[in-house]
Amino acid sequence: MGRSPLRLTVGATLAALVIGTSATASFAGVEEVTHPTPVDGTPGHYIVVMKADPLATYEGDTKGLRRTKPDQGSQLDAQSPDSQKYIAHLENEQRKLAKAEGVTPDTTYQVTLNGFSADLSGEQVDALRASKDVLEVFPDEIRHPDAQSSTDFLGLGDDTAGAGGVWEATGGVDRAGEGVVVGVIDTGIAPEHPSFAGDKLKKKNNKKSEGQPYTDGSYVYFDKSDGTQFRSKIVQGQDWDKHDYTTKLVGGQYFSTGAAAAGYDFSSDYLSPRDGDGHGSHTASTAAGEFGVEATVEGTGLGTISGVAPAAKVAAYKACFVGPDPLVSSDDICALSDLVAAIDQAVADGVDVINYSIGGGAATSVLEPDDIAFLNAAAAGVFVSVSAGNSGPDPVTADHASPWYTTVAASTIPTWEGTVSFDGFAQAGASVSVPFGETITGPSIYAGDAAAAGAADAALCMPGTLDPAKVAGRIVVCDRGVNARAEKSQVVADAGGIGVVLVNVPGEADSLDNDFHVIPTVHLAAANREAVLAYVRGGTDRPITLTGENTTDQTTPVPQIAGFSSRGPMQADGSDVMKPDIAAPGVAILAATNSGRKDAPTFGILSGTSMAAPHVAGLGALYLGERPNASPAEIKSAMMTTAYDTVNADGSANRDPFAQGAGHVDPTRFFEPGMLYLNGVTDWLAFLEGKGLADFDGVEPIDGSDLNLASISIGTLASAQSVTRTVTSTEAGAFTASVDMPGVDVTVEPSTLSFGGPGETATYTVTFANDSAAVEQWATGSLTWSSESRAVRTPIAVFPVTADAPAETSGTGADGSTVVEIIPGVDGELPLTTAGLTPFELLTDPDNPVDGHTGDENSGDANKDVAWIVEVPEGTALSRFDLDSSDDEGSDLDLTVYRVVSADDLRYYEMWQSATVSADEQVTIPTPATGTYLVVANVYSTSGPMTWDMTYANVAADGEGGFAASPNPLPVVQGEQTAFELSWSGLTAGTRYLGVVQYGDSAVRTIVTVDTE
Repeated sequence: MGRSPLRLTVGATLAALVIGTSATASFAGVEEVTHPTPVDGTPGHYIVVMKADPLATYEGDTKGLRRTKPDQGSQLDAQSPDSQKYIAHLENEQRKLAKAEGVTPDTTYQVTLNGFSADLSGEQVDALRASKDVLEVFPDEIRHPDAQSSTDFLGLGDDTAGAGGVWEATGGVDRAGEGVVVGVIDTGIAPEHPSFAGDKLKKKNNKKSEGQPYTDGSYVYFDKSDGTQFRSKIVQGQDWDKHDYTTKLVGGQYFSTGAAAAGYDFSSDYLSPRDGDGHGSHTASTAAGEFGVEATVEGTGLGTISGVAPAAKVAAYKACFVGPDPLVSSDDICALSDLVAAIDQAVADGVDVINYSIGGGAATSVLEPDDIAFLNAAAAGVFVSVSAGNSGPDPVTADHASPWYTTVAASTIPTWEGTVSFDGFAQAGASVSVPFGETITGPSIYAGDAAAAGAADAALCMPGTLDPAKVAGRIVVCDRGVNARAEKSQVVADAGGIGVVLVNVPGEADSLDNDFHVIPTVHLAAANREAVLAYVRGGTDRPITLTGENTTDQTTPVPQIAGFSSRGPMQADGSDVMKPDIAAPGVAILAATNSGRKDAPTFGILSGTSMAAPHVAGLGALYLGERPNASPAEIKSAMMTTAYDTVNADGSANRDPFAQGAGHVDPTRFFEPGMLYLNGVTDWLAFLEGKGLADFDGVEPIDGSDLNLASISIGTLASAQSVTRTVTSTEAGAFTASVDMPGVDVTVEPSTLSFGGPGETATYTVTFANDSAAVEQWATGSLTWSSESRAVRTPIAVFPVTADAPAETSGTGADGSTVVEIIPGVDGELPLTTAGLTPFELLTDPDNPVDGHTGDENSGDANKDVAWIVEVPEGTALSRFDLDSSDDEGSDLDLTVYRVVSADDLRYYEMWQSATVSADEQVTIPTPATGTYLVVANVYSTSGPMTWDMTYANVAADGEGGFAASPNPLPVVQGEQTAFELSWSGLTAGTRYLGVVQYGDSAVRTIVTVDTE
């Protein structure tokens, strides 16, 4: 078997939110728990990931099976004889494992993931987790689509002739993305839509098929510009047959086993690649829809639309379905197992680009199953664009944290506007429902003052909340929030209102959205709410006028980052990777939507990072159309270093990298970036090793900040820290460094880089030292390399901390002391707060008592599990769970800790796991939430007679004996190493204790263990 590309060795604490499908355990007593109830041993639908390499990263280390991992700059050929032979080998290994455990897989993966999905019993989950061939068993999750023309705004060219922009400069719209296939993983596609118009497929021997996709009746084939071939299976399904494939729409498949396992009712959607929602058609047409398609919505002509790469081919992989989600309150379902199957198939088919406008909330890890699949997709040469999520404007909300794909934020573009005016006030907002050039005037009322008897939330214009007697014949001011924006205008219309002023509420999302309202409506920003309400509530029936155009003398600044667009920093596995990577148009985007087979094509205006990601996917296709062998890292770097700043509502520059990433994408510049930041599989594996998330043969770990990205992020900065970057030139020239980083001293060595031509490389070092930046807050800025013709910009974010202190220290004796050395990040006097010392408690196994110990080689149930319930009281500074064995050389024990996240829904748990190949494991939880925890020790394997101890301690503010730090406060000088003494007294002999030292008000702490034996 090949080495595992992602072998988890979680020596440090790994926390993740795990979603199961049911729970049967009670926490009333240990005897009622059957491990790993309530999370991973719960019966349900799971994704089983095996340890052997998938096709995309297989190195050829299995006898008789040649290497299939593509060389740098080449794309995976999943159809080659060697690839097919290795796929057959993986399928056989999967069958053997499944048969051994009595499992019936419903979907198998071999290309970007090696494994399968299946319904599993709790016992099967445990058995598979214990298998030497299994990397991890992931509970299936439910995820969701994240929802002037944008192409004209991006400088690609106008949508009537394609002139005057990037399309024209690269050969015209007929060549924009030529020879490239864009795979869209989403809700499917409307094959008859004019955005996907193509010719009927011919047989290969027909001369008319030369240079075009062709078919043999079972597959669609397309010879791509990079010299490889796309091949996708022709499927049949509900309102879908072989005639839906054309020279434009070269792929259409669907994946539904995970949705079925979750109880999805397919009567709400098509059981086929056909789009029943509109989201998938919208994203596909945005990325690679045909050029110059006339768009009409509800009888209103809105001009023409074009995909970013109109000459590219489209392949749709439907893994999301519209309708009731059985697990959460939503109207769609995307089972993670189906999404992974779609990724796997897309790469196997030979797509060049994947768009993934799917979200699962703020990222908690860089190694979710879809992250792993995308790592291998990128290794196979596929450029992947993903949405950042729609949970802004709060920080730490962004999804998709991994560095091997491009995470996209959403921005505004010039859009259709209307004007709200009254005495002394005129302000433009978003509107397509007030007829262009027309006005409507009427008396006004605030919805909060028009409530029906006993109704709550009338200000939000919720259904049934408005009194028709107060609303009839009036223009109603509604607050944005909670219910759908278009529903608010419907509620007003139903109550007899004649128009709506929809106002955003300060502190909430402040994007302006063009919805098709049933009555004239103008959507205003939060900054206008106070003035509008003051006027409307300052009298009775005060008149307001709505006009179907911007009649003010002010132009709305663009591009702004949408209020809903999720923000960084990322806290998944540290903060050394900056996300999002870049911003692209994502507000009020007009594109194709869904329709039935015999229905007229439809168009819709949607907003979301879902709409931003396909712009970047299309640009990836555009880049590959010109440079077919460009790597995913090259494309991403070219976009990032040529981006420009977005703007704030007042028109000033927005330089927040956690909102915009490197900035707004600029296709007019990204073909000539000047320098490239390249990285590949070895770099990504070294990054994972440096994070303690994986163990690879022959790979040296790197600090996360040293990954060769076109951005720089340092999650902890106390003293001077240096990072290195290597750049590859795209042209001759000398580049000089300049840095804009308020409050931080930054030195670049060398400060000038000279290149004789394209392809040359150079390495530089950037050293950061805090000067005056506030600690425990992010400091941001940028590094720019400038030549006579280019400016290559890199965003920077560093987090100055109060102190760089050791994570652990220890001592011995009932009375004693130890010295702790730190590097302070501040000047002055630093308070030291101690908590503990608290004695460790030994957990015993009632089913297998072992004198003086928790257990031995005979401990555990049929799955070799022993479980306990531990209560963590309020005010606990830190909890630690230690699993120690007398045989650390030959035995292997694992430790997992669970906590219920929602008492109302027992499917949701927080999990910490330490599962290395040794017998000593440890889980540490800083400032744990008060509540009930399930602790599970697994006696995975033993080499002979042995004993083991399971202990825990909850550190309270006041512990046993005396525990103090001296001097306290500690005099410190920033960046100068100093020390203090920790002392203790009066402890009980023969006991192990745990304590914590906290530095100032920060989260920086040192854990203290004292052994009095």
